[in-house]
Amino acid sequence: MALAPSLPEQIARLRGDLRMGLGVILNKSGKSVLAFAAETLSEERLRDSLALGQPVLAITARRAATLHARAYDGDLARISLPKDAGVDWVRAIADPSGDLMHPLMGPCLSLRQGRADLHRAAIALCKQARLLPAALLVELTGPVPEALNRLDLDAAGPLLLNSSPLSKITSARLPLSVSEAGRLSVFRPDDGGEEHYAVEIGRPDRQQPVLARLHSACFTGDLLGSLKCDCGAQLRAALAQIATEGHGVLLYLNQEGRGIGLANKMRAYSLQDQGFDTVEANHRLGFEDDERDFRLGAEILSAMGFSSVRLLTNNPRKVAMMNAAGMQVVERVPLAVGRNAHNTGYLDTKAAKSGHIL
Repeated sequence: MALAPSLPEQIARLRGDLRMGLGVILNKSGKSVLAFAAETLSEERLRDSLALGQPVLAITARRAATLHARAYDGDLARISLPKDAGVDWVRAIADPSGDLMHPLMGPCLSLRQGRADLHRAAIALCKQARLLPAALLVELTGPVPEALNRLDLDAAGPLLLNSSPLSKITSARLPLSVSEAGRLSVFRPDDGGEEHYAVEIGRPDRQQPVLARLHSACFTGDLLGSLKCDCGAQLRAALAQIATEGHGVLLYLNQEGRGIGLANKMRAYSLQDQGFDTVEANHRLGFEDDERDFRLGAEILSAMGFSSVRLLTNNPRKVAMMNAAGMQVVERVPLAVGRNAHNTGYLDTKAAKSGHIL
């Protein structure tokens, strides 16, 4: 029936539920689990979950490594909850902010028997919801709670990991300080997720490679002028360079904190204050170095009529992902600006560990 939510819409609902602390039902191959995001789980809901069965806490292999827990499933570890575990224990395993205050946390007993596909899906949903990548799961052997939203992973297939198609919503002339010939277009995912923006300057020839910048949103750097990163300087320099050439496109992608969201980015900053570098901080949180999906840029540029770009970036990963998505990068245009006394270590780490050319 057309009134029923589609699979992408069901996935979007689940992300919202997890952010609010609700449980969601995940089904696959005849097995059902009740899943909560560890970050938003309440003591009451943990207690009710214990009445249904033995909960398991799923964390990424990155987070497991910091806890010296075995990741028998490769990319994740399934941790058995101690009998006396409460919400504070669950959150301490998920959130590294107190690691240095409690260095002997654990030991963590990792499960090695059984399937991990439902646990993997729950972690993916937490990441997409911009929550810590940790989920509490309880296998359901009795009646499934009717009030909770659910997802059949057999039917969803790769939709859970694929970004939702984008649709252009509107476009309008936008005079800018760097160029009065500006135009802003808004693109919205079909699942109602975060919107992304295309700033077009001049009238770029669709038959020629366009000078383009894929800029990930950085509230602290772009808006507040933070000195901890080079993002604000790169944004302004890219717009100025495009304006100087007279035409080009800057895509403003809402992938804050390399795709982990502002709250987790601030958690990473707090860990950096404890002495960890930017990559180590992401890993301790349970994330990869970079969780962004640059295929979004290729999709937007293609929708705008472009097939090749001269990409303003210091990040070879952007080049590789754009090429893999069918958007030919004919030239990487360096954008090395914004180094200062506060971000030198950050930039050096990006070059040494993430391959940025600086």
